[in-house]
Amino acid sequence: MSTAVIFVAELGDKSQLMAMTFAARYRARDVLIAITAATALVHLVSVGIGVLIGDAFADSQHIIEILAGVAFLGFAAWTLRGDELTEEEAAKARNSKGLAIVAVGTAFFLAELGDKTMLATITLATQEGWLGTWIGSTLGMVAADALAIAVGALLGRKLPEKVISYGAAALFALFGLILILSGAGVF
Repeated sequence: MSTAVIFVAELGDKSQLMAMTFAARYRARDVLIAITAATALVHLVSVGIGVLIGDAFADSQHIIEILAGVAFLGFAAWTLRGDELTEEEAAKARNSKGLAIVAVGTAFFLAELGDKTMLATITLATQEGWLGTWIGSTLGMVAADALAIAVGALLGRKLPEKVISYGAAALFALFGLILILSGAGVF
């Protein structure tokens, strides 16, 4: 589940835009290695936070499900609001000096702190086991960013951002409603 949720969360996210920008400057392999390392680290921290929250409220699992569902509805709204790469961030990505893996990895690590994918991973970790959530969320984000690099290389700037945003928001809303209904005991 975490792979699908984080893949959806990453669609249209600014880190996909960063991945395309870095791929224009560095080899795709180096960008993917850096994204994977940074994502694994951020999501390990996220899972740790989620497990602590889940353990603290273990006796109130239905409340956690409802709160997680509300969080997912918030992620849907956040996705519709959009996430853009500022000109300053794009310039930093284009003009980054040094080793590609270090430059890209550092940029991704900092960009993901407090991002919706980090918050979604925390939310998932309150419900699921830490290892599966960590591996799944990391794979979901890396897969989405790899897709951005490939599509960006093929299509350039002709990506249907609105369609991607609406689809991702709808999936977040669906996951949110399912969690709320499950927490309320409907199924």
